[in-house]
Amino acid sequence: MKKLMTMLAAILILSACSSQTASNKMNEEKENVETEENKAIEENTTKDKEKEALEQDTADVEEEQVTTAPEYKMNENNYALEPIGKTNPKVVLLTIDDAPDKYALEMAQTLKKLDAPAIFFVNGHFINTPEKEQVLKDIYELGFEIGNHTYSHSDLTTLTPEKQREEILSVSNKIEEITGEKPKFFRAPFGANTDISRQIASEENMLVMNWTYGYDWEKQYMTKDAIADIMINTEFLRDGANLLMHDREWTNAGLEEIVTGLRDKGYETLDPSLIETPKND
Repeated sequence: MKKLMTMLAAILILSACSSQTASNKMNEEKENVETEENKAIEENTTKDKEKEALEQDTADVEEEQVTTAPEYKMNENNYALEPIGKTNPKVVLLTIDDAPDKYALEMAQTLKKLDAPAIFFVNGHFINTPEKEQVLKDIYELGFEIGNHTYSHSDLTTLTPEKQREEILSVSNKIEEITGEKPKFFRAPFGANTDISRQIASEENMLVMNWTYGYDWEKQYMTKDAIADIMINTEFLRDGANLLMHDREWTNAGLEEIVTGLRDKGYETLDPSLIETPKND
């Protein structure tokens, strides 16, 4: 009897062990299935995210292409801006030369407040300290276009080809170093271009740009009221006018009045990114 009971107990233990083993195997198989399913889900999720990211990148590029498509071209005979298609012809382009001397950042802040785009043409000798580099970066980060106005503001017609190249390229390289973007516009000091400066500008994909009118270097306009009045009421104000101003105390003081006065006459301040340049034509 005792022997029979021992055998039954052994059978029950073996049976229990077998059941446990089978159960463990089932659980392992279930876990393996779930793991494979989870991997598949993760892979699909990753693929979906990658697809979404690619689609977003494509959309961003397409949006950028649409946004930056040129709508105006510069008339090389008078440097005025003309519509390429059916867009508003009643515009003026604001440009600030000799930046950043003393007032450029304040001028940029005023223009930002007025939502008035502009090009700041930079002299290299004004960005030769970390403090001035930061000023230029601040102007750029406010959303303004940065143009090349040579290093020392020398008359290019008096310089050798090598010196002209140094005057121009050193500024383009410095602007790119500070902002991450090379300038798209070049303005020669005194508007005195040469065959060499035009060639360099072409090689660097910069649009050579002079101006329609400007007055703030003339003694009779070196006050806030005088410069504002002449910039708004000059006989040279017309559709597409290219307005030359400088980093000067009186121009800074009259800048808001100049912008509002031009707008009161129905002129829109032109966004430089809409101008056709050698890089975006």
